[in-house]
Amino acid sequence: MSGVSARKEVFLDVGGHEVRISSPDKVVFPEPGLTKLDIVEYYLSVSDAALRGAGGRPMVLKRFVKGIAEEAFFQKRVPENHPDFIDTATLHYARGTSAEEAVIRDAAGLAWIVNLGCLDLNPHPVRAEDLDHPDELRIDLDPMPGVDWSQIVDVAFVAREVLDDVGLVGWPKTSGSRGLHILVRIAPRWDFRDVRLAAETLAREVENRAPGLATARWWKEERGESVFVDFNQNAKDRTVASAYSVRPLPDARVSTPLEWDEVRVRRPEEFTVRTVPARYADIGDPHEGIDAAPGTLDGLLQLAADLGPAEKPPRGTDGSGRRASTMPLIEIARTKTKPEAVAALTQWKAQHPAAAAQLHPADELVDGMRGSSSLWYRVRVNLQHVPEAERPPQEKLLADYDPWAGKTWPGR
Repeated sequence: MSGVSARKEVFLDVGGHEVRISSPDKVVFPEPGLTKLDIVEYYLSVSDAALRGAGGRPMVLKRFVKGIAEEAFFQKRVPENHPDFIDTATLHYARGTSAEEAVIRDAAGLAWIVNLGCLDLNPHPVRAEDLDHPDELRIDLDPMPGVDWSQIVDVAFVAREVLDDVGLVGWPKTSGSRGLHILVRIAPRWDFRDVRLAAETLAREVENRAPGLATARWWKEERGESVFVDFNQNAKDRTVASAYSVRPLPDARVSTPLEWDEVRVRRPEEFTVRTVPARYADIGDPHEGIDAAPGTLDGLLQLAADLGPAEKPPRGTDGSGRRASTMPLIEIARTKTKPEAVAALTQWKAQHPAAAAQLHPADELVDGMRGSSSLWYRVRVNLQHVPEAERPPQEKLLADYDPWAGKTWPGR
């Protein structure tokens, strides 16, 4: 803001609630020049639709307090000084921990969330009134490196076909990154275990119908250049960015609901904070009817019984009981940030140019791993395309970040 002093705070009247926005002129997205207040105003312009996906659900707060150039940190517990228009719900996790999480129900809640430094909204697939029975099955189509958009779209239509066959309706949206999400409203009758089993079964059936294009293989090094149908997003501790979420990409991309006839002709980069409000004002929300007819998981659970248990990976022979990879993997580094991970991979490739030249895009594995409150990164290389005699050995890690240093929790 050349020649103008940045404001310390502004107060907005949102539906009769006063919401304080600190540092409203702070630039959040330098490339399009979007400020914190711009993000608040974006969410207010699509509030009804954004609340359709995120409202009434406990959510994890993914806070970019230092901007999109830095890693976000994940905060499960709602701040103690939250306003009275923010509800809460207490979730209990497998490790024996619990967290009182935020539940937003109106536009003021959206503005308050953004003021904390949140960009995307990350609600659980349950309503605050019933925390044990999800009412949403989530299909995350996650492309491996080397996969183009047309392949993702082809897999999406196979997933739609499977859903049709078991009497369910899928509602597609861009993930806001490289992939697609398909949301399925279900009656809140099944627990997390059954919902995850249903999602895994759908993933396996999509792979059966589109071999080579799609995969349900859990281990990343076994997926090749395919679209991973990520069923584990239905586990109890997982969340995904909901519809109309702003994603932390340089162009301020938005996770945008689509009609099925748009899926083949639209591209994720078309939908940003700058473009989505006008689209919403023009056509409304393609997911407006998502709550009208919740479906049943009976068909997918019957298919699970018909397919039988999924194949389990072999176990190692070292007595630990840990899974043994079927691929020739070596680990390169463990880092705190993604740029550090990419730098470590670049360094390893420079040290081993002959092997690096034979790698396929999907052989370079840079994985975001969940730590206690933020992501950390594991860097590995799959040497499957390098002749055995030419494969570099496992060496000392180029970086060895420990995300658990100094952390404790029950049972550890």
